[in-house]
Amino acid sequence: MIVGEVPMAEVLQQSPEFPDLFCIPATIHLAGAEIELVSLVAREQRLRTALAEFLSTAPERFDYVFIDCPPSLGLLTINAFVAAREVLIPIQCEYYALEGLSQLLRNIELIERHLNPHLRVSTILLTMYDGRTNLANQVAADVREHFPAETLQTLIPRSVRISEAPSYGQSVISYDTNSPGSLSYLEAAAEIARRGATN
Repeated sequence: MIVGEVPMAEVLQQSPEFPDLFCIPATIHLAGAEIELVSLVAREQRLRTALAEFLSTAPERFDYVFIDCPPSLGLLTINAFVAAREVLIPIQCEYYALEGLSQLLRNIELIERHLNPHLRVSTILLTMYDGRTNLANQVAADVREHFPAETLQTLIPRSVRISEAPSYGQSVISYDTNSPGSLSYLEAAAEIARRGATN
């Protein structure tokens, strides 16, 4: 899809657990897409073009479109930043979290300046939080101090259930609906919905 061989509508899949959730899953071919993109015209805008074309003709209305990507700044991630209007950053409450965040923010600033002037960091979600440790509390406090408007009040706790769910091919919400991890993610989703999408 990202190199233009198939339209987005052909790879879209409906979730068997949540009928209002659709996904375009990655395959092993995505590993080679980074190399293929190098020689393509408008290589940084392939995803934005494909997404705009799909959304303009899709029979369903989509409230949110999430593009999951690694924090490294390769061509695939650049495509995600160019296609997006907002960035949601999950931050683990661990030692190197703030260092990684500052590098990511520099990358986003570069994209905003050169490729997508509408891009902004709208949401920061604190994850893997263990309130019993000073480190987790310090990281959470530092992030909230530097990004008071962007950081959600909801904290995602460190949870065995969250770690187990992917091995069963499920989200934590379908794997164990009443676990603290599930309830926290539902609370975070509600908080994001209350804020509303600005773009």
